[in-house]
Amino acid sequence: MRIGAHVRDDDPIGAARERGAEVVQFFLADPQGWKAPKPHPQTEQLLAGDVDVFVHSPYVINVASSNNRIRIPSRKLVQQHATAAKAVGAKGLIVHGGHVTKGEDAAVGFENWRKLFERQAESGGFDVPVLIENTAGGDNAMARRFDALARLWDAVGEFGAGFCLDTCHAFAAGEDLVGIVERVKAITGRIDLVHLNSSRDEFNSARDRHANIADGTIEPEQLVAVLAAAQAPAVVETPDEGQAADIEFLRAKLGG
Repeated sequence: MRIGAHVRDDDPIGAARERGAEVVQFFLADPQGWKAPKPHPQTEQLLAGDVDVFVHSPYVINVASSNNRIRIPSRKLVQQHATAAKAVGAKGLIVHGGHVTKGEDAAVGFENWRKLFERQAESGGFDVPVLIENTAGGDNAMARRFDALARLWDAVGEFGAGFCLDTCHAFAAGEDLVGIVERVKAITGRIDLVHLNSSRDEFNSARDRHANIADGTIEPEQLVAVLAAAQAPAVVETPDEGQAADIEFLRAKLGG
């Protein structure tokens, strides 16, 4: 079980060294923009190094949307980022589940996710696994509550979609962390990555605000239990100044 952090984009190798991270996650382009990623300046070092790499796609992506001006660019951006992620040796591309708008049938969103994978399958699939991440808020979200997640997996599971479990998002969404790994795996059959984050807010707040393990509202031992059960690589997406301590804590508790 390897543990690391979401780090700055320009120097992930240096950031990993500073934190004692075995895994790094970073963006390859502006997370709030639609521009295609450019070659990363540390590509050779990332390919030659012993740090596992994951890439997070931009937040603007919403594959589920019924709005053509959002959905179509979203599909393109997922494909572009998957190709760029392969170039740096990434083990997966994390993409948020997205949402439909108020009043729309959620079935439209699930079908749009299916179309993403169907269309890409026609050209051989994505260059790296696409890991769908659960989200914290929104009544129209595709991957907030696990009943919706089950419907999403009915649509995309056959295409080999991966799953990224975010503990802060699940807690904020009102999903009990006790036994969560078993509940997720009963739906998806897999957990490829854990975003091991505490929360600044209370249970079922629907607010996506991460906190360091020692400072958040989630019991630290519960976070340890989730990671122990998941048996998957972990990335802390917590405030920078506490990431090294977060990694050290998890490693000490898990005997790594």
